[in-house]
Amino acid sequence: MPSMNDLVRQHTALDDSDLEWLHLLVSEWQLLSDLSFADLVLWVPTSDGTRYVSVAQMRPNTGPTSYQDDMVGHLVPRGRRPMLDAALDEGRIVREGDPEWREEVPVRVESIPVRRESRVLGVIARNTNLLTVRTPSRLELTYLQSASDLAQMIAAGSFPFPSQQVDMDASPRAGDGLIRLDADGVVQYASPNALSAYHRLGLAADLVGHHLGKTTAELAPVRGPVDEALVKLASGWAPREFEVEGGDGVIQLRAIPLKPKGLHIGSLVLLRDVTELRRRERELITKDATIREIHHRVKNNLQTVAALLRLQARRMDSEQGREALNEAVRRVGSIAIVHETLSQNLDERVEFDDIADRVLAMVAEISPGKVTGRRTGRFGILDAEVATPLSMVLTEVLQNALEHGFGPGEQGTVEVSAVRGGSGEESRLSVVVQDDGRGLPEGFDPQRAGNLGLQIVRTLVEGELGGTFDMVPAPERGTRVMLDFPVGAEKH
Repeated sequence: MPSMNDLVRQHTALDDSDLEWLHLLVSEWQLLSDLSFADLVLWVPTSDGTRYVSVAQMRPNTGPTSYQDDMVGHLVPRGRRPMLDAALDEGRIVREGDPEWREEVPVRVESIPVRRESRVLGVIARNTNLLTVRTPSRLELTYLQSASDLAQMIAAGSFPFPSQQVDMDASPRAGDGLIRLDADGVVQYASPNALSAYHRLGLAADLVGHHLGKTTAELAPVRGPVDEALVKLASGWAPREFEVEGGDGVIQLRAIPLKPKGLHIGSLVLLRDVTELRRRERELITKDATIREIHHRVKNNLQTVAALLRLQARRMDSEQGREALNEAVRRVGSIAIVHETLSQNLDERVEFDDIADRVLAMVAEISPGKVTGRRTGRFGILDAEVATPLSMVLTEVLQNALEHGFGPGEQGTVEVSAVRGGSGEESRLSVVVQDDGRGLPEGFDPQRAGNLGLQIVRTLVEGELGGTFDMVPAPERGTRVMLDFPVGAEKH
């Protein structure tokens, strides 16, 4: 199905600012559809003025649809639908005409001009399925009256509100709860869902006949200037979204001023009980904070262990024992870096490039020569279960390169390069650590070497990461270590 952008740019003469207005309208018109119990189709005249193209469609959540098929992309010659012509040419809502019959279903058709400033950009065809028509309830009458007011505002160019961008997935809808206010902010009608939400805030009486702003401020546990602002917001004088917490509940409200003929006649207030949603969010925030605190304490404990090992190393008489303890200090330090990074995140994922740079700097400090380390490519975001063993592997490989590749005073370079390949769950990470040092001894086999560091690398790469490890002579001079393992999809 073509997008509205494609259809408008291909078939019409509307500019980008006109298109932006249509997008703003379409982001809001689910409310009009639900209040009308009707399907909406947005028709825009083509560049030559001979046809209309349908660029958007909306079905109601509150009633049966009038269109079984999608209408977006359809072209209709001018003159075939006189109500569209009249609404476009005269700039008024057109309701004349008998119901149309579609697949044995009677449908009432109305046309609403879409005005922006002094121009009519297109026409909304409002199609109501009359098959289930019955005597309307008070709720339905309030819905229909509110829909009529919104339609007049669209025809006058005063709805939607340019200053308010609405997230329709998060905003309250008509079925969640609806309150109709008069021009003074007094409740004329409150739907059962709306009344239940206010009861959860602590309201003991009915809402009808009470000033919504003052009532809401009394239920909210705040005092002072905030009360005055809340009174104005809940009175519906301006298009705003806000939340109120009181009693045992939290409700989300959206105020929509109604000015069908340019004068403020009242407001619609849509509301949703979000008590359980906010409770779960707070639980998640608490859980996230606890996890970050755990990582922070693990990092602190690892640093304490490293400090104790370092202290023990200073007291060792054996050079070999002292060096073994220093290697353990660096291994513990690489894990601490990962936990420090995790303690600053909201999830169990880390940006590994920073960790790689810090490991490279940490290991370079122990180089017997003047070795320069650098990183190329990008590791990207990795799960903690991958980042922890990878930091250990990187520490061992770099430590091995610096200790065995360069002698005291020798200069050289160690480069760490990372490349992510594949997509989705098939994504893999290839890491190459290459130095320009002495190179490998004659007959060296990395898969059989008994060096503790290489044993750790083989175990972690093949066991923890499920990948491969190899060590070969570099093309010109030095040693090249190659790692390859799956990392899954990178999520941002």
